[in-house]
Order: sequence, then C-alpha cells, then structure tokens
Amino acid sequence: MRDRAPSVAGTFYESTYESLRKRLEWCFLHKIGPGSLPSKPTRPERSILGLVSPHAGYIYSGPIAAHGYFHISQEPAPKVVAIIGPNHTGMGAGVSIWEGGDWETPLGKIPVERQLARSIADQGVGELDSEAHLFEHSVEVQLPFLQYVLGEGFRIIPICMMLQDTETSAELGSAVAKSLDPASALLVASTDFSHYEPYSVAYLKDSKVAEAILGMEPAAVGATVEREEVSMCGPGPVMATMTAAKAMGARTAEKLCYATSGDTSGSKGEVVGYGSFAMKH
Repeated sequence: MRDRAPSVAGTFYESTYESLRKRLEWCFLHKIGPGSLPSKPTRPERSILGLVSPHAGYIYSGPIAAHGYFHISQEPAPKVVAIIGPNHTGMGAGVSIWEGGDWETPLGKIPVERQLARSIADQGVGELDSEAHLFEHSVEVQLPFLQYVLGEGFRIIPICMMLQDTETSAELGSAVAKSLDPASALLVASTDFSHYEPYSVAYLKDSKVAEAILGMEPAAVGATVEREEVSMCGPGPVMATMTAAKAMGARTAEKLCYATSGDTSGSKGEVVGYGSFAMKH
C-alpha cells in the first residue's frame, strides 16, 4: 500500500522540516494571525467539532488558517481528523475517500484511519479512490498545521469532492457523522472564498457566505454562493462539514478570522478571500 508523498511541498509551503516549522511559526505570529504560538491545552474539554480553513500558499492564507489551529491547540487533541476538500484537478471519483497508505509531509508521516474511511464509503456516498488525491492540494496543506499543533497520535480521513451540490454534500456529511465519534473527532472543511475579485467586492460577497456559515444552515451556503456568484472553490466541503458537525452536536459557529491575499501580500487589485471558522458544541 503506497504512501502519499507531498505534492505541493516547495510551492505552497516549504519543503524541509526546519523551514516549514519556521513558516508555520510565521503564520501564527503574523499581524493577521493569532499573534502567538500554540500552547498546551487550557480547556478541560473539547468544544470545537469542525473548522473551515483556507488552502492557498502559506504566504497568502497561512495567517488566516493559523487561527483555527490555534484554537484547536487550546483543547484536548482529537484522535481522528476528517479533512474534506474540493477537487481542483478533475481526476478520480465524484467523492473520493482515501484508503491507501500514510500521508507524508516534511514534518513526517500521518497514518490514515482506514476502517472509518471504509465505513463512510460503505454508505454509498463516495468511493475509495486514490487518483483524486495524488496531485490535489486542498487536503495536503492542512496537514502541516495539524502536525505542528497536535504532534503525533492522530489519524486522518482525507476526502476530496468533485461533486459539490447540496444533496451530495448533505449525504456525505451524514455519512461522516454516522462513522465518527464526536468525543474524539475533528472535521476540517478546506476552502478558499472569492477568487480574483477586487478587494472590496471579495469582502462584500464573502461576508454573505460567512452569514450563512454563522447561521449553521448548510444549504444556505450553497444558495448564497449561487445567488451572489461567489467563486468559492469549496462550498461542498463546507456544507458537508456543517452537516456532519450539526449531527455530531455542534450548535454554533464562530468567525475566527477573515482576510484576503490583499491583506497578506499587499496587492489589492485582484484578491482571493480566506476565512477561518469554528463550529462548536
């Protein structure tokens, strides 16, 4: 069973152990980031069931993503992390669930929770498939953050969605919720928001999607993206994660950070929007 080698190390993030750790620290300490490095848990119980997290190059979206992982660091660590991302490559199945070997990053290997991956696939909403994941970055860029915050001792379920309609998203979310234990699992929806819009337009359009997320109504996310013509690449993963989180006991959503590539890179003519949200008990 072949391990999954990193596909975007050296492009989306640094390719060596030391340089990647320094970049992650840069993300946490950035003026748009949390402003401090993750610490040992300060809360006795877990409250976060799901995150929405961006997946662009770390110099653009890393400080925004750091907010979600900083909050995760303050709670007891999950044992299983299901990461649902969009399919940018067009390869593989409509909903692809990885059941293969471990995933590698410059920080080391992460084992896959194969039994639960099969449990999700057995419910008929997705296929056990590796092709969609081979060159896809949306799941991969979440992994170094998880490794930095959680260390070892957790397993992942990588899921890639080419089909992102409301019905498929609801079915996948339901299947994930039925397979995972809320006491030990974390869900991560990997998505960017508006793509290559003027700075003010991105803020306006993305604020309407944020309202739908905060309202904890998954279908409203898809409807808003369609109505407002938001070039969001991962509405399906967000809807699926929201569906699963609600079924697992999440009652509220909190916006941790929203910013654009114009805020992190300085160019505001055409920006990409990034949001970090947490879904909680």
